[in-house]
Amino acid sequence: MKIDIICIGKLKEGYLRDAAAEYLKRLPPYAKVAVRELAETTVEKEGRALCAALEKTAASAYKIALAIDGRAMSSEKFARTLSGLAVDGTSHVVFVIGGSDGLSPAVLAGCHMGLSLSPMTFTHQMARTLLLEQLYRAFKIIHNEPYHK
Repeated sequence: MKIDIICIGKLKEGYLRDAAAEYLKRLPPYAKVAVRELAETTVEKEGRALCAALEKTAASAYKIALAIDGRAMSSEKFARTLSGLAVDGTSHVVFVIGGSDGLSPAVLAGCHMGLSLSPMTFTHQMARTLLLEQLYRAFKIIHNEPYHK
């Protein structure tokens, strides 16, 4: 599976960069993961940049926006969702992470699904690291490998 993460901003904290790098190092046996960082600015400009980036992805890509009002799911359900996409023939998944002010309505409308990592609020930088960890956990669950408990 190919996974793209399109996000606003760079990881500024060293501990978040280290954690993200660790999960990016662990994921290649399961998926090809690429992270694309876009500049932080206003939510309107970020929205236009994210929409432009989404338009450049393959038409067959399944697009998921990380959004506070998106669907919440357990790690096991997230794993089943990714596995189900693969079984249905989806080989490319794109995750979108907005900036500190969230995602514009246009970005949300351009995605197939909204995903909430938690009802709690996290920085967009933490959300990226949490997503990478959950992707790794999901693939371990899918392959019945130890880690997720």
